[in-house]
Amino acid sequence: MISLREITVNNFSDVIALQVADSQTHLVLSNAISIAQSKVMPECIPLAIYKDDMPVGFLMYCKDRDDDEYWLYRLMIDTHHQGHGYAKQAMEILVSKIKEDKTKHKILLGVHRDGGASVRVYQSLGFVFTGQVFGQEHIMQLDY
Repeated sequence: MISLREITVNNFSDVIALQVADSQTHLVLSNAISIAQSKVMPECIPLAIYKDDMPVGFLMYCKDRDDDEYWLYRLMIDTHHQGHGYAKQAMEILVSKIKEDKTKHKILLGVHRDGGASVRVYQSLGFVFTGQVFGQEHIMQLDY
């Protein structure tokens, strides 16, 4: 079973040791950088993705200070655990959690166009490209 857990002193080392495949390193920042970002941007919430009691990935989301909307800032699954549907399951949990905030009705994220598997996961959850591009990231949005 997939679950999302807080990053603590007990799992910090395991979470920062998670790595994407070499061919994916240009698609996502390291977990350590993301966790550091959450310390200076407290609106960012970093979470470990667990399969039972094993950390298999990482995500970070926030209610963005610029537009006051929910954004997925990071999502990664360790190279040894990819291809099992963990990213989609983690996103389903996160989307359900965000939907509890009845004052908001959309979730945004930025993705590289060449992040094929990621794009397919997001599209399977109902995210669509908005046409906006920030740097190298194409914006996707889920309305609910």
